[in-house]
Amino acid sequence: MGTKVNGNPAAEVRPPAQVGHEQLMALLDHTSAVIYMRDADGRYMLVNREYERLFQLRRENIVGLTDHDLFPKDTADAFRANDLQAFARGVPVQMEEEVPGDGEVRTYITVKFPLIDATGHPYAVCGISTDITDRKRAEEQVRQLNANLELRVRERTAELEASTRELDAFAYSVSHDLRAPLRSLEGFSQVLQEDYADVLDEQGQQYLRRIQANVGRMAQMIDDLLGLSRATRTELHREHTDLSALAREVIAELRNADPGREVEVGVAEGLVAQADPHLIRLVLQNLLGNAWKFTANRADATITMDSAPCHGIEVFAVTDNGAGFDMRYSHKLFDPFQRLHSAAEYEGTGIGLAIVQRIITRHGGQIVADSSPGNGATFRFSLTPAPGDWEIR
Repeated sequence: MGTKVNGNPAAEVRPPAQVGHEQLMALLDHTSAVIYMRDADGRYMLVNREYERLFQLRRENIVGLTDHDLFPKDTADAFRANDLQAFARGVPVQMEEEVPGDGEVRTYITVKFPLIDATGHPYAVCGISTDITDRKRAEEQVRQLNANLELRVRERTAELEASTRELDAFAYSVSHDLRAPLRSLEGFSQVLQEDYADVLDEQGQQYLRRIQANVGRMAQMIDDLLGLSRATRTELHREHTDLSALAREVIAELRNADPGREVEVGVAEGLVAQADPHLIRLVLQNLLGNAWKFTANRADATITMDSAPCHGIEVFAVTDNGAGFDMRYSHKLFDPFQRLHSAAEYEGTGIGLAIVQRIITRHGGQIVADSSPGNGATFRFSLTPAPGDWEIR
């Protein structure tokens, strides 16, 4: 008959050690980790419920056995070697272990540590194993994706290198093969003008002048095509670039080439960016050159260049009060050979803005235009990538 506890004859007093063991097992049985203890000889002393579930064995049938009684030799040898490592080091050690179970090999991250008796000697090792199979599988999928991505990048790089070689060949052809017949046309037209001027009537002279003008225009188009090719392929070298100084140099060149013009120009101080100075100079030559060209018919011509921060990015702007253009056709602005004004009104080949856009895009920036006929134009551009989906407005 049990001892009364608080007057209850049904309750029995249990030794504190037994209560502690039951509480410990209850705790171990309600974790998702696999937990076990093995003595110094590798015999199981304790396993939790997750261990039973994983290997479909009852704990009473496991206690006293070794891994060599339960697993293939290679697996058991690996488990035993890890146990001995924990014994030898005397501190917790961590490793990955592969465990056969449920028809597949699963991977666990395991922490093993020795249990020390009252004399200071290790008498058992405790193991806590957490299933990381799904994580390992995901890592392998990521690795495969990265490998496939690297392969695609290499393939794409090879394609781009092949395209670059084709562009180089094209540029060589443009530079040499197309210039030869142009030089021939120019030479023979010059001979006609010098040696047969008295034979040609006014109409013939006009035809000859038109031939010479178109030869010059074709030569300029070849130069511009080469410029477009270089802007696309030239290696980018970013450095601290003073856009204010570059803009003033370009304006000085425009004034020297057209000394009869009076143009009011304002370039803000302190316009700087991390950019390729040689390519940015080409951008400013085209933007400021266009502003100079399209203000030719204004007695009060003005050109300005300044900047303003927007969403943490510096946006530069070149503004003029010249001819302007209809924004309905703005989608043509940055396409090669697309012109919004006739060649009779304003000279040019329609390549300049295409070069500008490619250079700015290579810097990770954007360029937009705002204009209306007769009210000038403003070109805003950035030289760094925009945050998120933000665009220059």
